[in-house]
Amino acid sequence: MAQNWEKNFEIAKERSAKEGKNIVLCFSGSDWCIPCIKLEKTIWESKEFANYSQEHFVLLRADFPKKKANALPKEQQDQNDKLAESYNKQGMFPLVVLLNKSGKVLGTTSYKNISPSEYIALLHSFEKN
Repeated sequence: MAQNWEKNFEIAKERSAKEGKNIVLCFSGSDWCIPCIKLEKTIWESKEFANYSQEHFVLLRADFPKKKANALPKEQQDQNDKLAESYNKQGMFPLVVLLNKSGKVLGTTSYKNISPSEYIALLHSFEKN
């Protein structure tokens, strides 16, 4: 089951406010970053995370592919670059940032070799701070 990853930060914030959900922002290098690909396969594509995230999170992806064939439209790349300037100054991949509806960082993590349920618990642990 594929999730509905938002690509527009403003739309993600609007949905977050309207639906009362925090935003899971994932910085990934979909065609070159091995841990990003593992995160995609083991967590994001898991049935458990897909089902859970529909009810609890707004998903936002900022992808940074390197292969020309996978290049993003300029407008999308510019938007991803702006997100990176705000939330990923170190250029870490993957970087998963939990944001509230106004874009405030609640916590950050990366790829972890844990189950989808443990990953969900990790994301929720940021909300308690």
